[in-house]
Amino acid sequence: MTAISVMSKSSEAVKSLEAIGNGERLYFLDWVRIFAFCLLIFYHVGMYYVTWYWHIKSDSASNTIEPLMFLTSPWRMSLLFLVSGVATRFMLGKQRATSFASSRSLRILLPLIFGMAVIVPPQAYLEVVQRLNYLGSYSDFLNLYFHNYRGFVIEGKRLVLPTWNHLWFLPYLWVYSILIALFVGTAPGLIASLERWIGKWFRGIWILLVPVAYLALIRINLLSDHPPSNNLTNDWYNHANYLFFFMSGFLLATQTHFWFELAQKRWRSLVLAVCGWVFLISYFAYYNDNHEASQAMLYFQRAVWTFMAWNAILALCGFARQHWNRDHPLRNYLTQAVFPFYILHQTLIIVLAWNLRVWHLPAAIEGLVLIVLCFALCFLAFEMIRRIAFLRPLFGLNWNAAISAQKVKNSSF
Repeated sequence: MTAISVMSKSSEAVKSLEAIGNGERLYFLDWVRIFAFCLLIFYHVGMYYVTWYWHIKSDSASNTIEPLMFLTSPWRMSLLFLVSGVATRFMLGKQRATSFASSRSLRILLPLIFGMAVIVPPQAYLEVVQRLNYLGSYSDFLNLYFHNYRGFVIEGKRLVLPTWNHLWFLPYLWVYSILIALFVGTAPGLIASLERWIGKWFRGIWILLVPVAYLALIRINLLSDHPPSNNLTNDWYNHANYLFFFMSGFLLATQTHFWFELAQKRWRSLVLAVCGWVFLISYFAYYNDNHEASQAMLYFQRAVWTFMAWNAILALCGFARQHWNRDHPLRNYLTQAVFPFYILHQTLIIVLAWNLRVWHLPAAIEGLVLIVLCFALCFLAFEMIRRIAFLRPLFGLNWNAAISAQKVKNSSF
């Protein structure tokens, strides 16, 4: 059976999905998504100044702000996959799986190809310039880039060219979206049963225990042998983690009681997340080059990592459900803007940071300048992109500006 014939059954799938109930409009998740993508700019500016591996590094890089980075690093991408699963659920409840798959592919794969060809190369070029003292021109590097050059080795790891760098989220999202479309097309009754089951069991303390148990189990057992690589075909820990969040969002999308309970328990989730964060920064401050953690302590740290991540997501969604569950003209505008922001932001940060080096600014001032300039240039670019028809699909926007000016339920990841 071909993929097309499988997904042609989607009319039954749509009926089954819609039978569960339309639910309320989850405006707060649009705001959460906007917040999460804005957070990427702050996080990636921070990556320039910490000791963790990143494409280029400031001369002032240190561990000073690493505790702040731990506030979001355990959960920021997981949150995006959760929200993407919610958006996918509502889209598949309104259109056939074949239409969903084709529109999703165009919306994701075209920007990915364009991004890898045009947006990402400056990142890789400046990386080899700084880390390997590469002396060739940018055009020389592009010739290597598009001919799959494998001669650059950084810290023992071969740089694969072409690369998708920060755009790795897009191929992962596309694969998960197509898989769920096929699943809906072949087993709509099973999807409805899973939604009913998760609606029955994801209540009370089970909202906390079941996900943390699963997430801790995979982190303890998979992380050492399969560390995150952003390699779509060999990234088993990331898939076990992110596919869980994507499917959780998909199955919980219409469970209004779940979102209401998150709002009720938001302070509990916040306190638990903060406690987990305090443990993590204490752990990584103590267990460094001078102290080696035991196996038991390592496993406990991984369990706390997932505990902190899940509770942080619950807290953010709970507070958003309580305070942000309303529409505003800015929501429509910013919902469209986040995809172009996402595509552009990391290259802008790296190029800006590289050119600001000659000013020798204090790290705190330089970081603030990077954040302000990145946001300003992203907004400027978005204003240009949304007005030029041929640029719009390259950045994940609808061809027709009039269509995207309407309420954009289909524009969410």
